[in-house]
Amino acid sequence: MAALRFSANLSWLFPELLGLPARLRAAGSSGFEAVEVAWPYAEPPEVLARAAREAGLRLVLINTPPGDQEKGEMGLGAVPGRQAAFRQGLEQAVSGHCLMGRSKGAVARGSLVCSAAFLRLDMIHLMAGRVPQGADRRAVKAEMEMVFLENLRHAAGVLAQEDLVGLLEPINTRITDPQYFLDTPQQAAAILQKVGRPNLQLQMDIFHWQIMDGNLTGNIREFLPIVGHVQVAQVPGRGEPSSPGELNFPYLFQLLEDEGYKGFVGCEYQPQGEGWPWGRELWRDWTGAVFSLSAEMPRPPSPYRRHSRGLELATFILG
Repeated sequence: MAALRFSANLSWLFPELLGLPARLRAAGSSGFEAVEVAWPYAEPPEVLARAAREAGLRLVLINTPPGDQEKGEMGLGAVPGRQAAFRQGLEQAVSGHCLMGRSKGAVARGSLVCSAAFLRLDMIHLMAGRVPQGADRRAVKAEMEMVFLENLRHAAGVLAQEDLVGLLEPINTRITDPQYFLDTPQQAAAILQKVGRPNLQLQMDIFHWQIMDGNLTGNIREFLPIVGHVQVAQVPGRGEPSSPGELNFPYLFQLLEDEGYKGFVGCEYQPQGEGWPWGRELWRDWTGAVFSLSAEMPRPPSPYRRHSRGLELATFILG
């Protein structure tokens, strides 16, 4: 069984630091090997690439641009009439990847050149977007799905040229975003099946899945074969996994490992507390199976490193 690997979500973690370069350095010094960030577009790609390279980090996930947030947009993939803007945003995400990512040589994309691999990028979250204001969700569902399918087919072709994976993330509509179009793993899986492209996969944010449907054991086992990335936060407060809440993370992490998950687990939560990260607290309750330790092996003092403001687990890999 492969040990779980964790990535730092720099849109949420290290909030005391301004700017992504500073957060990249903090993630690297905390022991992470990978990071993810929602929207890196305010920073020059070459600056991020240099900071990540110096910190020894790989970038595993970014989002497509949200659109016009002043008008309430939060993604454009399924929004009628915004197909051109979605495709422009996808090109922006892929072009940034080309400049700072793992392009296969020097391949021109527009005015940018995809040069040597500075910072590996694996996946782009293709944000579905919100039901238009004033519209009835049931009335526009069919039209929005049709738009989403069209955009996803286009995106799959663009991403395949750069060996990238596109992700669909259901976001809960009970607490976080009542207007978001894609809100359950069942809906996302059905759309993926209709598109039928192998480089489009499901993004499992356990926080959202628990709020919408619960039944995490059954849903993880059912959908994990099409999951490309996992994210975690406690419910309902969206703190670190050791914070008070509904979820038993030692059990869930063990389940992910037992089911053979090999991707990264993104730490997408609001950090709380000081000192040692949440992993040390969970360690006290673990049998060691998550780390593939046998009963005869001595338990190491800690697989964690100190984080800025008590953030999160540095790595689950013990060698």
